Amino acid sequence: MMKLSVAPVPYFWSKDAYLEFYKAVERTKVDIVYLGETVCSKRRTMTMQDWLDIANSLTAAGKEVVLSTLTLLEAESELNYLKNIARQKEYLVEANDMAAVQVAFENENRFVAGCAINLYNNQSLTRFGQLGMSRWVVPVELGKEDLNPMIQKAQALGIEVEYQVFGRMPLAYSARCFTARHHHLPKDNCQFKCLEDEQGLKIKTQEGDSFAQINGIQTQSAKVSNLLNYLADLEENGIDIARIVPVTAEDTLQVIDLVTSGAAMTADLSQFNFGYEYCNGYWLQAEGMSYVPEMTS
Repeated sequence: MMKLSVAPVPYFWSKDAYLEFYKAVERTKVDIVYLGETVCSKRRTMTMQDWLDIANSLTAAGKEVVLSTLTLLEAESELNYLKNIARQKEYLVEANDMAAVQVAFENENRFVAGCAINLYNNQSLTRFGQLGMSRWVVPVELGKEDLNPMIQKAQALGIEVEYQVFGRMPLAYSARCFTARHHHLPKDNCQFKCLEDEQGLKIKTQEGDSFAQINGIQTQSAKVSNLLNYLADLEENGIDIARIVPVTAEDTLQVIDLVTSGAAMTADLSQFNFGYEYCNGYWLQAEGMSYVPEMTS
């Protein structure tokens, strides 16, 4: 049976907001929870010990905990923080940068390859399996036809396959902070403006169409990827883990309840719109921004 995971919160929340969210996650039927800051090292409302305290509580509640690393490293201090995560033995590590892969391998630690790691063929799967990869979070632009031969290879190698089923898609990372620039601030004096926007900032084209979501140095899709009506299809195609990427805390918890209750595959999702625009084209081998609400037989 396909498991359900909650990805790291991609946004910058207060410590109280993180604590409240993960306390609520403890009470859900989620199988796997990823913890940590993956976007910007300046987001310091949480210390390493804070994350470990949450990890201990989630573990006690029966969840598998994975500690996630930064996606873009720019300083020695960030590398040292990554090493603390990738060297520890208590929790599985989600490597979002090749430095994390190297440190985990050197310490004989198994790891999850995050979707920012560019794995697009069976040769790469084989090599990363040799390095210690036990789970692969699929890059968001790969659809089910692309994945078919790779899933067969992953199964042969004993590697779990995880696919995003809800949340904004991570598209790109930059050394430049787009949020700071939006507020006419230098990156080194951003005044932590990300704290003001629970889900980042939406960008529209001159024609008024949704284009992207600014989240510090990360660019996300403006539309929310939604494959909740396709969970059976994902499972039939060999996906082991359905991944939910948090939006707001409240909406994320509602989506978790929808999935774990079994209602997601039969519900009219229009009643759970939350005001988001949806997309799911990549899974269906179409343009990523398109949305097909239901499978056709």
